[in-house]
Amino acid sequence: MRLLLQQRPDGREAPRFVQLTLQPDLLGGWTLLRESGQTGGRSTLRREQFLDHPSALAALEHARDAQLKRGFQLMYAEGMGAPK
Repeated sequence: MRLLLQQRPDGREAPRFVQLTLQPDLLGGWTLLRESGQTGGRSTLRREQFLDHPSALAALEHARDAQLKRGFQLMYAEGMGAPK
Protein backbone atom coordinates (compact mmCIF):
# COMPACT_ATOMS: atom_id res chain seq x y z
CA MET A 1 0.00 0.00 0.00
CA ARG A 2 1.28 3.47 -0.84
CA LEU A 3 0.00 6.96 -0.01
CA LEU A 4 1.36 10.24 -1.35
CA LEU A 5 0.51 13.45 0.50
CA GLN A 6 1.57 16.92 -0.58
CA GLN A 7 1.31 20.48 0.74
CA ARG A 8 0.03 23.24 -1.47
CA PRO A 9 2.86 25.34 -2.89
CA ASP A 10 3.05 28.86 -1.46
CA GLY A 11 4.72 30.34 -4.53
CA ARG A 12 8.19 30.78 -3.02
CA GLU A 13 9.27 27.20 -2.42
CA ALA A 14 8.66 23.80 -3.97
CA PRO A 15 5.86 21.89 -2.23
CA ARG A 16 6.72 19.41 0.51
CA PHE A 17 5.65 15.76 0.24
CA VAL A 18 5.23 12.72 2.44
CA GLN A 19 5.05 9.22 1.01
CA LEU A 20 3.92 6.36 3.24
CA THR A 21 4.52 2.82 2.01
CA LEU A 22 3.47 -0.36 3.81
CA GLN A 23 5.07 -3.60 2.60
CA PRO A 24 5.65 -7.12 3.89
CA ASP A 25 9.19 -8.09 4.82
CA LEU A 26 10.95 -11.43 4.28
CA LEU A 27 10.42 -12.62 7.86
CA GLY A 28 6.61 -12.37 7.91
CA GLY A 29 6.46 -8.91 9.46
CA TRP A 30 5.61 -5.54 7.96
CA THR A 31 7.66 -2.44 7.21
CA LEU A 32 6.33 1.12 7.17
CA LEU A 33 8.49 3.42 5.04
CA ARG A 34 8.09 7.18 5.56
CA GLU A 35 9.75 9.37 2.95
CA SER A 36 9.48 13.13 3.28
CA GLY A 37 11.08 16.20 1.77
CA GLN A 38 10.70 18.89 -0.85
CA THR A 39 9.64 18.01 -4.37
CA GLY A 40 12.76 18.00 -6.52
CA GLY A 41 15.07 18.25 -3.50
CA ARG A 42 16.49 16.09 -0.75
CA SER A 43 14.31 13.64 1.09
CA THR A 44 14.50 11.61 4.28
CA LEU A 45 13.57 7.93 4.53
CA ARG A 46 12.63 6.28 7.83
CA ARG A 47 11.75 2.61 8.39
CA GLU A 48 9.56 1.14 11.13
CA GLN A 49 9.17 -2.62 11.66
CA PHE A 50 5.95 -4.29 12.86
CA LEU A 51 5.19 -7.91 13.71
CA ASP A 52 1.66 -7.98 12.30
CA HIS A 53 -0.41 -6.26 9.63
CA PRO A 54 -3.05 -4.66 11.91
CA SER A 55 -0.47 -2.77 13.98
CA ALA A 56 1.40 -1.68 10.83
CA LEU A 57 -1.84 -0.47 9.24
CA ALA A 58 -2.76 1.43 12.42
CA ALA A 59 0.65 3.17 12.35
CA LEU A 60 0.18 4.08 8.67
CA GLU A 61 -3.27 5.53 9.36
CA HIS A 62 -1.95 7.47 12.37
CA ALA A 63 0.91 8.93 10.28
CA ARG A 64 -1.54 9.82 7.49
CA ASP A 65 -3.94 11.56 9.90
CA ALA A 66 -1.08 13.52 11.50
CA GLN A 67 0.02 14.83 8.10
CA LEU A 68 -3.55 15.72 7.11
CA LYS A 69 -3.81 17.81 10.29
CA ARG A 70 -0.60 19.62 9.27
CA GLY A 71 -2.20 20.76 6.00
CA PHE A 72 -1.08 18.02 3.62
CA GLN A 73 -3.54 16.71 1.04
CA LEU A 74 -3.86 13.10 -0.11
CA MET A 75 -2.78 13.09 -3.76
CA TYR A 76 -2.50 9.38 -4.50
CA ALA A 77 -3.48 6.10 -2.85
CA GLU A 78 -2.53 2.66 -4.16
CA GLY A 79 -3.06 -0.86 -2.83
CA MET A 80 -5.72 -3.18 -1.58
CA GLY A 81 -7.84 -1.67 1.12
CA ALA A 82 -6.17 1.73 0.78
CA PRO A 83 -7.47 3.86 3.67
CA LYS A 84 -9.73 6.71 2.66
